[in-house]
Amino acid sequence: MKKSSWLCGIAYVVAGVMFLLIGIFTDTKLDRVMFGFAGAGIIPGMVMIYKYLYWNSPNNAERYKEKMEAENIELHDELKDKVRGMTARYVYVFGLCVISASIVVFAILNILEILENGKIFVLYLCAYMMFQIISGHIIYRHILKKYK
Repeated sequence: MKKSSWLCGIAYVVAGVMFLLIGIFTDTKLDRVMFGFAGAGIIPGMVMIYKYLYWNSPNNAERYKEKMEAENIELHDELKDKVRGMTARYVYVFGLCVISASIVVFAILNILEILENGKIFVLYLCAYMMFQIISGHIIYRHILKKYK
């Protein structure tokens, strides 16, 4: 495994600890966000460091080499590359439709003065992100099944 993944893991942990310290030693409305960023930095960073140490141990060197060969073959498979491209196009078009409809809905809610709180936008954007991820996986599997 590359040394850059170990360094990236350390950078994540350091950034997470910095956010944690900011969250602990400051008293602002953003403390919850700082704690969230701390968790988002420390946990993945620790996982990266663990994976680096695990795969670089002499016991796992051969298994890592096999895993990387299989992953390389999987990444460069022409059919799967084409399917990924088609999936990206479909998800992009679905996303444009959802955003267009959302603009109209939020404009109407604004005109009717129904929206007063910004939380609805944050929740909506989170739901939209999940929609993009899930629809991408579903479409990819559907297209791949069609061509296999």
